[in-house]
Amino acid sequence: MMEKSRKMMGMFFCLFVLFGSVMQICFAESDTIFLETFDEDFDGRWVVSEKDDYSGVWKHSKSEGHDDYGLLVSEKARKYAIVKEMEKPVDLKGKTIVLQYEVRLQNGLECGGAYLKYLRPQEAGWTVKEFDNESPYTIMFGPDKCGTTNKVHFILKHKNPKTGEYIEHHLKYPPSVPSDKLSHVYTAILTPDNVLRILIDGEEKKKANFLSSEDFDPAIIPPKTIPDPDDKKPEDWDEREKIPDPDAVKPEDWDEDAPLEIEDEDAVKPEGWLDDEPEETDDPEATKPEDWDDEEDGEWEAPKIDNPKCEEAPGCGEWKKPMKRNPAYKGKWRAPLIENPNYKGIWKPQEIPNPKYFELETPDFEPIAGIGIEIWTMQDGILFDNLLIASDEKAAEEVRGELWKPKFEAEKEKEKAEEAAAAVPDAVSGIQKKVFDILYKVADVPFLAPYKSQILDVIEKAETQPNLTIGILASVIVVILSIFVKIIFGGKKPVKPVIPPQSSGAAETSDNNQEITNEKEEETEKEEAAAPRRRTTRRQD
Repeated sequence: MMEKSRKMMGMFFCLFVLFGSVMQICFAESDTIFLETFDEDFDGRWVVSEKDDYSGVWKHSKSEGHDDYGLLVSEKARKYAIVKEMEKPVDLKGKTIVLQYEVRLQNGLECGGAYLKYLRPQEAGWTVKEFDNESPYTIMFGPDKCGTTNKVHFILKHKNPKTGEYIEHHLKYPPSVPSDKLSHVYTAILTPDNVLRILIDGEEKKKANFLSSEDFDPAIIPPKTIPDPDDKKPEDWDEREKIPDPDAVKPEDWDEDAPLEIEDEDAVKPEGWLDDEPEETDDPEATKPEDWDDEEDGEWEAPKIDNPKCEEAPGCGEWKKPMKRNPAYKGKWRAPLIENPNYKGIWKPQEIPNPKYFELETPDFEPIAGIGIEIWTMQDGILFDNLLIASDEKAAEEVRGELWKPKFEAEKEKEKAEEAAAAVPDAVSGIQKKVFDILYKVADVPFLAPYKSQILDVIEKAETQPNLTIGILASVIVVILSIFVKIIFGGKKPVKPVIPPQSSGAAETSDNNQEITNEKEEETEKEEAAAPRRRTTRRQD
């Protein structure tokens, strides 16, 4: 009975866990309003603008180094426009809305945009095939960089209920665009308490309040009063805080005509000054060009050079006394300033009630009926991916974790490896050259002569394969140490055996052996002559 109860409890627990997982998936899916991963070709689902200005070609392409597809800007210096119409408009009022997408600037971004436009319903006056920069949007969000502009845009187009006019309200002090070529994910979170948060790669970079004049320019809620455009400054309004003293009189000894500088009468011409020598003289080595035509080119004159005699003397030519500041100089006299008794301050028009002023508790967001990319860029290789609209931050976090983060981490590791690889050769190449120079000198040490050929083979292999340098250098060191050990511990010469007198037969045998030995030496010399000659440039150092 107890065993049966335990089995029943286990079954209920498994069902409970399974139910929770299913509910979690269902809730996550329900929080996702729109998700475009571009796993399938965009043709037939997205519509490219038919306007003539937009000649840029969109491509369904893999992200560099990944099997993941995206929407690619394929050409430089082009205008691009493409749009995806929503199945039904997304309402932004009174709820949390998360706008998120990835973009990878595979070739960088010097001048161009990589932002999205969240479009109003077509009743506002646009069509899918005619999508362009005039198509009305609710929100514009994403990177924009050119010249001094470097920011992640967030622009809200809000309708003034008093005038019916749509005004662009720009987020003040937006975050900058990352300067690398990695995949980055941009997130804008709008909450019912009028708060906007901008995230880059899941990290909050900006927090703002839609209704604060400190966060948006111009402010969504206009000022209550404005300067009266019809108000004019009175003719007798004096804005001068100080005026020249009307009672002041110029002193009698004030000479306005005295010059700023005068000759220094105490100056004396330096000894050795060459009055009769010019500062420049004709170049004695210059000759008239052969093709010089006096009639067309005029009389030829040798170019001037500094007079060499003047280099040794204090100076040449006519000596003149130097100038010095005139102690009597006072300049033009001006009356001193005094407080203006008629000063009224800087004039400003009077304030009047602002006819465009209105009050509201939360922005009157227009619904999103489509997502458009309408950009002009000088760079190609811009890849858009994983466009998301969700009603919960967790859904956006899950998309970042599953679809973006693995790519970003792989790209980051590759970037680090490339930077490390690029830095090593510059630092190592100089060291390697010095090491090889030393090794070639070591190979020339007399007591290593029997092993010189082997040592040189190893060194040359290290030079031709720099990536194996460390291992090969270790081999060279091992070879040299082995030779040292052999010399120290096994270097005794063997006792030379006593050779008995040879008979005539033995002499003949010896002569035959000598002939064989000579033949082998000749063959060895031929083989060495046929083999490629070893490099000698470094070994002769």
